[in-house]
Amino acid sequence: MHEPFIRKTIALARQAVQKGNQPFGACLVKEDKILLTAENTIYTNHDKTQHAEANLASAASQAFDLETLRQCTLYTSTEPCAMCAGAIYWAGIGRVVFACSQEAFADYAGKALDVPSRLVFSYGHRSTEVIGPVLEEEAIAVHRDYWDKGDDR
Repeated sequence: MHEPFIRKTIALARQAVQKGNQPFGACLVKEDKILLTAENTIYTNHDKTQHAEANLASAASQAFDLETLRQCTLYTSTEPCAMCAGAIYWAGIGRVVFACSQEAFADYAGKALDVPSRLVFSYGHRSTEVIGPVLEEEAIAVHRDYWDKGDDR
């Protein structure tokens, strides 16, 4: 059920790398239909806050009303960071499904702001369902390919 959308986010992560960015991708789904996709654009747009999930949450909040977003699922190649979890929450997206966990990601990219998305969402006044990891090994392969090259700026 989740696998096709997770695989789409992994493909988007690879696409982000081809464009000179870090390997992260996300898509917004409602009733098994992809409504929006986004990639990490931190280098091409010269803005470290333009993670795939934040880009998607911003576009989604501009394109859809809150009732629609509550019924949507944001799929992502890697568990959202604290900043992205906040953006998802404020956009009103009802569910998140991720591939690579923050813990597994840290093994490749090093430590960052390692706050599990479930913890961020647990402080919200409305619930955000979180599912993951899903197809974690496939998502880890993208990180391994990218981070092992030491190509991050």
